[in-house]
Amino acid sequence: MTEKRTSSATEPGIKEFVISCTYDAPRDVVWKAWTEREQLKQWWGPKSAVILNCELDFRPGGIFHYRMRFAGQDMWGKMVYREIVKPERIVWVNSFSDEKGGVTRHPLSPSWPREMLSTLTFTEKDGKTIVTVRWSPINPTEEERKTFDEGHASMKGGWTGTFDQLADYLKNKQEENL
Repeated sequence: MTEKRTSSATEPGIKEFVISCTYDAPRDVVWKAWTEREQLKQWWGPKSAVILNCELDFRPGGIFHYRMRFAGQDMWGKMVYREIVKPERIVWVNSFSDEKGGVTRHPLSPSWPREMLSTLTFTEKDGKTIVTVRWSPINPTEEERKTFDEGHASMKGGWTGTFDQLADYLKNKQEENL
């Protein structure tokens, strides 16, 4: 399912954002949570986010286009998949979007980079799965680069909430299967 290799290396001067989480679940279970529409819409987004619309075409060149409600505001987002290596890695371009899938600015931060290169890796160890996210802006202006570099604490909070939602989802799913 691989289209092409994409480096996660960043441009000089950009501080790549990296965060990991370990799940008490096998890699194939965690992979499916990231790659199946019905599962993604159950947990995707920061803590307390709710997915209202969700389209998934999981293949290189395909998209995940969604509308989430978070902190009382509706936001659209889009991922365009570049590389899929089952069950090891997913690479995509992430952006905020409109309901038609066009790229837009962050609704709360106009100087946020328009597009982000996202690399997600899945590593299995002792029956658990380590998910690592690497994030860097694509062709940022100097202002966007600065906003990204200064936003690492906020990104950590958002990704931690997303990881927590996935952990809760996986735990509930495991309990349902008992």
